[in-house]
Amino acid sequence: MTNEQDDRRQVPDDETPATDAGDAPGGLDEQLQREIDAALGDGSIDDLMQAELSAETGGPDTGGDPLRGTVVAIHGDDVFVDVGGRAEGVLRTDQFRDEPLPEPGETVEVTVVGRDGDDGLLRLSRKGAVQAAAWETLEVGQVVEGVVTGHNKGGLELKINSLRAFMPVSQIERFRVEDLGPYVNQKLQCMVTEFDRQARNLIVSRRDLLEAEAEESRRELWQTLAEGQTVPGTVRSLMPYGAFVDLGGVDGLLHISDMSHGHVDKPGDIVAEGQQVEVRVLSIDRDNERIALGLKQTMADPWDGVEHKWPVDQVVTGRVTRVMDFGAFCELEEGVEGLIPISELTFERRVGHPSEIVAVGDMVKVRVLKVEPDRRRISLSIKRVGDDPWMGASVRWAKGAIVDGIVTRLAEFGAFVELARGVEGLVHISELADEHTRNVGDVVAEGQPVQVKVLDVDENRRRIGLSLKQAGAAPSAAPVEPRPATPRKRPLKGGLD
Repeated sequence: MTNEQDDRRQVPDDETPATDAGDAPGGLDEQLQREIDAALGDGSIDDLMQAELSAETGGPDTGGDPLRGTVVAIHGDDVFVDVGGRAEGVLRTDQFRDEPLPEPGETVEVTVVGRDGDDGLLRLSRKGAVQAAAWETLEVGQVVEGVVTGHNKGGLELKINSLRAFMPVSQIERFRVEDLGPYVNQKLQCMVTEFDRQARNLIVSRRDLLEAEAEESRRELWQTLAEGQTVPGTVRSLMPYGAFVDLGGVDGLLHISDMSHGHVDKPGDIVAEGQQVEVRVLSIDRDNERIALGLKQTMADPWDGVEHKWPVDQVVTGRVTRVMDFGAFCELEEGVEGLIPISELTFERRVGHPSEIVAVGDMVKVRVLKVEPDRRRISLSIKRVGDDPWMGASVRWAKGAIVDGIVTRLAEFGAFVELARGVEGLVHISELADEHTRNVGDVVAEGQPVQVKVLDVDENRRRIGLSLKQAGAAPSAAPVEPRPATPRKRPLKGGLD
């Protein structure tokens, strides 16, 4: 009488045999149960595997029924058994734990559980010997190890402690698996999710175990993570503002501003999905489970020693990286940029926008004007690379000299006159004519050649005072055709119109 028959005889007449806690499918979610039902149909795991075994051997379906075979030989842990016209099979010696090993020629009762793909031998089991003990020790949530014996479209077939088990495809990994072939003959650790002794069905999940392990690693990681640590990670996904890095069950955000010491247009220029990186933990918000990471913080700071690399007044070559309204940024090396203010682009003329002089990608020579390592700032100049036209201005345009120039700009307070490329002087409105001048445009116009007298020169402040009326041939109050009066943007003080 088998152990299962003994169990059934102990059940009172007024009760029906009950399955163990967790045996019923109610412990699984509906989607997983539908997946299992689709793979097994109305049969059991034994039915599924026996059908495949019958197709392999060409013989009748044993349906798990016992066979009588004759022991042929014993080698090491293997007992070779002749099961008749079918083939030879092999039986492990550990299935005779409570009794002596049989001698060659003795008859034993076995069950075919599969076929060894390497040598074609049938895998045998003593009916009820190990299986009964294995079924008795099963518990939902128990971690077991099994060997994958095959697969079908619904999942993997396993051998676990001589028991046949099934692992649905959705329970193999934490992600969707398309090709099941590589899992065959592998040993896998998994978790028991459902079993039914009477139906001889055993459902296992590797995904549950992986997720449990990941959760445990996640808890341990949260306990050990600290600001300032440098930790390994894997780039999981890219976003316009940065990248999420998996630190081993915990994701951290690597912001685009912390990827490189240089300017970064998009995260994909620095990292790629799946890339292994070393990152610095910048901050941890345990309440909201947020981690800020830095990549550039693990690299040498290019700003260290910049005052020695680029001393003041040195002429260096750089690349224009950005053009703004107020100037252009020039990269001296990766991670170090200096600013060329709009006023330092050229001596030759007044610049409305830096794009009139430079463009992104241009290689330019610049002179270092100022270095501020603490503020991470470097001031640069293009116009000071060549000869400064203001050098010796007090000699070239001596005080009292009469010189020629061209009116370049008009302002409410006077007119600017270019004396040489890059050098302008100012004729104040009071120095335009002998008569009172209300509008500068009544006396001169832009582009008009004029003779002016030098009143004063300040090379350091780059200023030259000029006079049109003291040049000898002072123009009349209206040498050019008068222009329509320009309406004032603001009313005069005192309420006068």
